[in-house]
Amino acid sequence: AQILIECLKEQGVDLIFGYPGGAVLPIYDALFSTKEITHILTAHEQGATHAADGYARATGRPGVVLVTSGPGATNTVTGIATAYMDSVPLVVFSGQVSSNLLGRDSFQEVDIAGITMPITKHNYIVKDPDRLPHIIREGFDIATSGRPGPVLIDIPKDVQTADVDFQPDDHRPMEWKTRHKWMEQAENNPENFRKAE
Repeated sequence: AQILIECLKEQGVDLIFGYPGGAVLPIYDALFSTKEITHILTAHEQGATHAADGYARATGRPGVVLVTSGPGATNTVTGIATAYMDSVPLVVFSGQVSSNLLGRDSFQEVDIAGITMPITKHNYIVKDPDRLPHIIREGFDIATSGRPGPVLIDIPKDVQTADVDFQPDDHRPMEWKTRHKWMEQAENNPENFRKAE
C-alpha cells in the first residue's frame, strides 16, 4: 500500500477523492500517515468520480479516485463513463478481493475491469506486486497522453499488503497546464474577473 502512496507522490498527486471500504483499508492506512496527499471523503463513490472529474477539468491534472471492491467499484461507473466521453484524465484505484479468491464469487468480488473495459482507455488487474509501480506510472501516462481519459487500476488486497522493493523513478511528473484558456487568463490577471461582476 505504501508503494501506491509513493507512486502518487511521484506523479505529483496532492489530492485524492474516495470512500473507504474493507478492500482498500491497507491503502487508507498508508494514506493516513502521509501529509503530502489530502483525501477528500465523499458521501458516495459516484460522487468521488464526479469530484475528481471536476478537479481534472478545473486544473488540467488527472483526477484520482480510491474506492473499495464490489459495490464501491461499480458505483464509479457513471463517473468513469462521463470522463471517457468528455476526454477527462482520471485514474481510479479500486480494491479487490485477494488474488487467490478471484473468480470464486467471493464476498464483494466483481469484475470491475470487465465492466469498465468499454469506458476506459485502459484498465489493469494487478496480480504481481512487483509490477505495481510500473502499472501506476503507465496508468498515469495513458490517462494524460493523446486523447485524455480514465484508467482503472484494480488492486487485490494481497497485492496491497505484499512486501516489495520500491525503486523511485527518476522521471519527473508531467508539467501540468490548465486546459482552458480562460483559466490561464484568470491566473495571469484576476482583476478581469473582478471587473466582470
